[in-house]
Amino acid sequence: MFERELATTAAAMVAPGKGILAIDESGGTIKKRFDSIGVESTVENRRAYRDLLITANGLSQFISGMILYDETIRQAARDGTPFAQVLKKNGILAGIKVDTGAKSLAGAPGEQVTEGLDGLRERLAEYKKMGAMFAKWRAVITIGKDIPSDYCITANAHALARYAALCQEAGMVPIVEPEVLMDGNHTLERCFDVTEITLQTLFHELHRQRVRIEHSILKASMVISGKDCPQQASVQQVAEATIRCLRRTVPAALPGIVFLSGGQSDEHATAHLNAMNAAGAALPWPLSFSYGRALQAPALKAWKGQAANVAAAQQALFHRSKCNSAACFGRYQPEMEKEVLAA
Repeated sequence: MFERELATTAAAMVAPGKGILAIDESGGTIKKRFDSIGVESTVENRRAYRDLLITANGLSQFISGMILYDETIRQAARDGTPFAQVLKKNGILAGIKVDTGAKSLAGAPGEQVTEGLDGLRERLAEYKKMGAMFAKWRAVITIGKDIPSDYCITANAHALARYAALCQEAGMVPIVEPEVLMDGNHTLERCFDVTEITLQTLFHELHRQRVRIEHSILKASMVISGKDCPQQASVQQVAEATIRCLRRTVPAALPGIVFLSGGQSDEHATAHLNAMNAAGAALPWPLSFSYGRALQAPALKAWKGQAANVAAAQQALFHRSKCNSAACFGRYQPEMEKEVLAA
């Protein structure tokens, strides 16, 4: 019923040189971000901050869509226009985070499963009426002693597939996000093995639940050393390992892959994406970005909760988005970081 619309939306989400901005932080996460700049996390402060992100001029050159939080999609810009309508007017797709967070997985100490399937069909219908064209669901996979278990990986893949099927039924493109966390002291090789089995299991479940791969987007974590690993892989090693893992596991029918930053620094996340695209490998899908903190951090720091700083914050966001757009073509250069200082 929605096949043409889904195909059009999916293609727009991974259009050449464009990526997705995630501004779907939960209440707890946005409070931590605001605490870092000394701003109270009130409803109006959150609205004002998301307003500056959503209304930034010229962002559609580099950003195809924004993932909103439930609170945000119900809010409006200063002139009263609902945020989803503002995005549409600016040529950016509105998306929505629909999971309700990761909770402890019964019988699996140290592991989690993402919840939110109850009532999802009805919530998706409501979000669709509000203007959302795509949705996102994040699963969390932790690497540690004797984990992740097959049980954890399978439980999360099953939930992701059920969510994706409901999205497509509602006429919304699902972003499936099985995040293999950077937390821990694991090596690049260990991350590779876990990411490989996670993606294999995910696409098996998507097939079993009749999800159309050509109308879905994968939000993937990079194959990277754990944050506490004494031997950190180089940018080139991360790029090569990530591409090798994706080649082994991701169907060619997928319209595109967008990466999460997962705790990497702004510039590191850009450099890794750039190295993958600069390799010149003929891949069946475009590699782009769907960063949250790695796109927002400079803007948040520039804003500081002050209306007088909105223009500077938007300039910082524009610059970070431009750098990542260049990385989609393998054209990012570290010298580009000086542009925002000059501006």
